[in-house]
Amino acid sequence: MQSKPEISVIISTYNQPKWLTLVLHSYTLQDFKNFEIIIADDGSDNRTKLVIDNFLTTSGFSITHVWQEDNGFQKTKILNKAIKASNAEYLIFTDGDCIARKDFVATHFKLRKFNCALSGGYFKLTEGISAMMTKAIITQQLCFDKHWLLANKQPKSFKLNKLTRSSFKSKLLNAITTTKATFDGMNTSCYKQDIVAVNGFDERMQYGGEDREVGERMINNGILFIQVRYSAICMHLHHSRPYKSDEAEYLNKQIRATTNNKNATWTAYGINKTNDA
Repeated sequence: MQSKPEISVIISTYNQPKWLTLVLHSYTLQDFKNFEIIIADDGSDNRTKLVIDNFLTTSGFSITHVWQEDNGFQKTKILNKAIKASNAEYLIFTDGDCIARKDFVATHFKLRKFNCALSGGYFKLTEGISAMMTKAIITQQLCFDKHWLLANKQPKSFKLNKLTRSSFKSKLLNAITTTKATFDGMNTSCYKQDIVAVNGFDERMQYGGEDREVGERMINNGILFIQVRYSAICMHLHHSRPYKSDEAEYLNKQIRATTNNKNATWTAYGINKTNDA
């Protein structure tokens, strides 16, 4: 690996060591090799540190574990710390429950453009398939094969088209989809300078749209979001969301409304704090 990585993959996590083990394994299989991994850890216990330490000793990867004390849902805060810790000019944001197809990093790198961000999607696996997931299944890329998924009781739907390996089909579906290209924390990439220019994530925000808001400020600042949901593929492992709350969702909606109404390009509650924040 070169001395300076061309990409920093920022993976957010919180107390999901089993999922993180599988997700990290998916990055050992990537076609594109010159990247570092930054773990944005929102207060996990020692089990997660053990997973990361084991990965470091067995994989030979460059990996940085950015951790903060558990004080409720503070994903935006740890993501800002991870951005500061990153060493590459280009960043991929994803989650510790999203298994990356082997061309995931390569696709983001190939499709990157100045003054743009890439908006990918994710494919939701059933609870049953998530429970049976193993490193061997990921190594064989079976979880990205629609026939294998259907054989294991994944519901048949149009969403299986996300798993296409056809460049022509993926470009066509990206072009015609009605899904808006936004900042999705499970699968988005951008130049570091472009997210730093809007001061990163707003640390007041809790679960629900916190990633969308930073994307909206980036758009207000002239960044174009490009749809790549049928090109950059990751599989989302099933789990509950105990941190979801109506109160947090209401607060987030208020912050987002202010961002959009004022065409805001900066938050005082981001990477660099102003005196009144």
